[in-house]
Amino acid sequence: MTSDAATIRCLCLDVDGVLTDGRLYVDEDGRVTRAFHIQDGLGIKLFRDVLGEVVVISGKASRATEHRLKALGVQHYRLGSADKLTDLQEILGPLGLTLAETAVMGDDWPDAPLMRACAYPLAPADAANEVRQIARYVTRRNGGCGAVREAVEHLLREAGRWEQALGSAVAHDATRA
Repeated sequence: MTSDAATIRCLCLDVDGVLTDGRLYVDEDGRVTRAFHIQDGLGIKLFRDVLGEVVVISGKASRATEHRLKALGVQHYRLGSADKLTDLQEILGPLGLTLAETAVMGDDWPDAPLMRACAYPLAPADAANEVRQIARYVTRRNGGCGAVREAVEHLLREAGRWEQALGSAVAHDATRA
């Protein structure tokens, strides 16, 4: 399935390897945490302001991820997903959206079925080779290093909505992204 960026109304993101660099930080007590890039946060806000809904689906449940998503105002997410495609379809239905209006950014093999089913597959530069081959756009940045922001900028430019996004960005305090 292919689609023009102008039809994209939803951006679905994986977490580890997309919103993070894929590394898990484990402290002496066994607690796991992740690091998120501030530019990706503003990218998510810009997508929501200009193009539509942001959905996050991850195979891993994480309280740190949940806190970050809430801070960004992401309302639609599934953490600990065993079937990302089914979960995305369950989220899209009530929103009145379809896979034909959805861009998906993934980095590894579990994301491939979801990426193949969507309209506009995206991947960070350091994604698995097979996933990069599926992607319609591969960022220059690695996952967790601003790749989501770059992908959002690509979609905004391709959709002819870049100037609108710039106006929206001025309204956001980047330090809060």
